[in-house]
Amino acid sequence: MIPLSWYLILAAALFSVGLFGVLARKNAIAILLGIELMLNAVNINLVAFWRYGSLASIAGQVFAIIVFAVAAAEVAVGLGLVISIYRRRNTVVADELDLMKW
Repeated sequence: MIPLSWYLILAAALFSVGLFGVLARKNAIAILLGIELMLNAVNINLVAFWRYGSLASIAGQVFAIIVFAVAAAEVAVGLGLVISIYRRRNTVVADELDLMKW
């Protein structure tokens, strides 16, 4: 049986890669991918804690499904916004997206 700490280390590494992707990238698509990696790290933690009995009976799986649904909605809305901005500005570089500025 694989110890809980291995799952937590994997999730921390995946979250760190996602956080680096969000902070270091300028492309809006790459930033969305980094956010997805971070959400997948959260899912690994939820399922691992459920498996090792830290959460009530099926709560870990339910939380993971909710996170998957939120991630799918985030991708749909995020990609819709990126496509709309690309059609208007012809760029997806995050530094050049100043639509909310005066």
